Amino acid sequence: QVQLVESGGGLVQTGGSLRLFCAASGRTFSSSTMGWFRQAPGREREFVAAITWGGANAYYADSVKGRFTISRGNAKNTVYLQMDSLKPEDTAVYYCAAAVGKLVNLRRPPTYDYWGQGTQVTVSS
Repeated sequence: QVQLVESGGGLVQTGGSLRLFCAASGRTFSSSTMGWFRQAPGREREFVAAITWGGANAYYADSVKGRFTISRGNAKNTVYLQMDSLKPEDTAVYYCAAAVGKLVNLRRPPTYDYWGQGTQVTVSS
């Protein structure tokens, strides 16, 4: 049984920081690109960031570039999303996802094979 479990969401004021954590279990994800997506009420799920399995390449949505940082833990089955200078428009449910053996189309949700259940991030103004 493959599982991705996110944690670290919560309520924070504008300008604050949060760190999201995703742990994968059930198979080896050392060859998986890991990504973060988010979905606000009434909106489509959108790409936030992705990191390739070696950690050599990271990609960001323009809306979060310079404020968010994606990284992988020492165990390849873990990934973090450090979110700084948060804004109210960052409010959404954040999802961790894994794309096994893929290095293209990383901004598209259908590229990803496994998804977590999501964690709520709320930024108050």
